[in-house]
Amino acid sequence: MGFNGIKFDTSVPGMVPWEIVTAYFIIGLIIVFYFSRRFGLKSFTTIDLVYIAVGAAFSVVWEFYIGSFIGRFLPSTPFIGVGFWGRMFILLIVAALVRKPGTGILSLVIFNILSDLFFYGFGGEPMYTIYEGLTYGLFLDLLIIGTRGKLFGVGYKSSNGSSVATKRITGLAILEGIIIGILYAIPDPIFYLGFFRPLISGAIVNWATIQFDLLAFIPGDVIIGILGALAGQRIARAVGQ
Repeated sequence: MGFNGIKFDTSVPGMVPWEIVTAYFIIGLIIVFYFSRRFGLKSFTTIDLVYIAVGAAFSVVWEFYIGSFIGRFLPSTPFIGVGFWGRMFILLIVAALVRKPGTGILSLVIFNILSDLFFYGFGGEPMYTIYEGLTYGLFLDLLIIGTRGKLFGVGYKSSNGSSVATKRITGLAILEGIIIGILYAIPDPIFYLGFFRPLISGAIVNWATIQFDLLAFIPGDVIIGILGALAGQRIARAVGQ
């Protein structure tokens, strides 16, 4: 039994159990919604939605045009992902400007819809949208929750109400950039190769490839995470946040 090109094959040897993936999605979403209410984080404004939409659209332009063109002149290796790095960099800037739960998920959902509309087609949906939104997007939202809306130190103040020293703010941005860089290395090898690809097409799961890709992605993603965090911090300050 299949639907829209999805085999729903949960019996591929070595694939991540669907129960674990489903539990992660449910728990992650509960955490985002619960703590966003508990911390009193605000809902999206019109300008927030503009930032998210423009960021998602430009991410598509980068990944499929600019990044694809630059990638022709670079070695084909898991250690280099110009298209993905550009998308990640843009999304971190958007997250720094908005800093509200749902920013990550909504950005990735819009990105995926635009990607399907102009490049991939809608075969395999909604699984690819779920994958993008509830891995990369949810990771970003969990980091926003973890910082109580003070992502990359933007808007951070000390207990007496004064602004925190620049060095400390920069340190926070670097630390959070490292964290998101490590997290962003996880979805493609673990969630896609280990679960979504076999679920959709019945593809073989090779854990040697998964482990190699995970380790190969981390260095570049961490560097882009740091650069994106620092850039997002500066841009947020430049627009008066």
